[in-house]
Amino acid sequence: MIYSPDPKILTLGADAWDIVAPARFPKHVLRFRNDRAAAEVGLDSLSPDSWERAFARFEPLDGNLKEPLALRYHGHQFGTYNPHLGDGRGFLFAQLRDARGRLLDLATKGSGTTPWSRGGDGRLTLKGGVREVLAAEMLEALGVPTSRAFSLFETGERLMRGDEPSPTRSSVLVRLGHSHVRFGTFQRLARLDEADAMWRLVDYCVDNLFPELSATSGEDRVLALLDRACAASARLCARWMAAGFCHGVLNTDNMTITGESFDYGPWRFVPTFDRDFVAAYFDHAGLYAFGRQPAAVEWNLGRLADALRTIAPTAPLGSALASFEERYESELAKATVRRLGLMPAGPDIDGALTRAAWAFLESTQIGFERFFFDLFGGTARLALALARSPAKTRYDGPRWDELERLLEAYAPAAAASTFDREGPCTMLIDEVESIWDAIAYHDDWAPFEIKIADIRDAGASYALRDEGSA
Repeated sequence: MIYSPDPKILTLGADAWDIVAPARFPKHVLRFRNDRAAAEVGLDSLSPDSWERAFARFEPLDGNLKEPLALRYHGHQFGTYNPHLGDGRGFLFAQLRDARGRLLDLATKGSGTTPWSRGGDGRLTLKGGVREVLAAEMLEALGVPTSRAFSLFETGERLMRGDEPSPTRSSVLVRLGHSHVRFGTFQRLARLDEADAMWRLVDYCVDNLFPELSATSGEDRVLALLDRACAASARLCARWMAAGFCHGVLNTDNMTITGESFDYGPWRFVPTFDRDFVAAYFDHAGLYAFGRQPAAVEWNLGRLADALRTIAPTAPLGSALASFEERYESELAKATVRRLGLMPAGPDIDGALTRAAWAFLESTQIGFERFFFDLFGGTARLALALARSPAKTRYDGPRWDELERLLEAYAPAAAASTFDREGPCTMLIDEVESIWDAIAYHDDWAPFEIKIADIRDAGASYALRDEGSA
């Protein structure tokens, strides 16, 4: 792939961002370099020195943005509207095309203060950076549309935080994503009554992110964009649920128009199926609990529709919103069948299998990843899997009988024929803390590197990577 710069963000006009200067760090110690992602955008050949200049010193890439841009947006945070948001510790660094012609963003986290820092130091803890790499890698392996951790440097500062033992180490992260246009980007323009800017934003999204909608115009274009956002968001949420992933902070500024998961803060994976599982310690009401994620996503789409009604008051935007639940259920069935390593058998039976699988998970409280590992490939591997599984005694009773009966209707997907892992790859909180403890107390990066290798091996075995991921 040849590096192909294309800073289309400039077409939105200067009101969409603030030009900012990157922080100057005392150290630049490379901790993670994603050459697999870099190869897809023509940057894998960068020398170590060039990589450091670009992704720790933030010297402009050739033909790209001359200065970093902190993007402006608003958003609902835990249901309360906040007009004082924007990139507070990050910026858009570059835009470029991949081999499929998609416009992708290189954006930062922990790169210094901006006009939207709201009194913060604009930095990212090293633990936060490590957690983001682990989340993005795991979700990619499990087939969730996600931004990708592109680069992580340790930066040599000592940070004070209320939710980590402090002082703690610092880092700067670069992520590769298919757009950072958030629902809150639209909300800001609606609140400011900037109709011309809103139309420019709609055109930017259609022209650069959804070119298949380019034949639309006027209110039809607005409706088509919302419809595509609803479909993409339903797919994303279904993939989260099938991955057992709890995002933790589903505010409207944390959801993108392209339906791609990004910005991993207090995330967790569920150990077992638990609708009330909460990832964020500060989510006291459980607003964004694991089982409430579909409702949260649907509510956020409603706020996006509210913003778009400022320029398309007569468009039938409600029809797109009304389709969310049906789309989500359909996508959940597809995601569950994919995770089980099976070929689809039709909407009705796929839906029945999904309901049976979730009922079995909930009633038995079997390990979430253990279940999908044991049953990967369906009946083709069932005898072997159940003979060696530590959870084999759980596969019993009427709920199991129903699930086993439904599995008999399925042929295994191609990946199941070569699936030969010894056990599931998990990413539970104790594992994350253990990886961090090795770094924090011994500067031992081996557990982190071993985990990344295991995640990628699992991803290759499951063959679930989503084409919508960056």
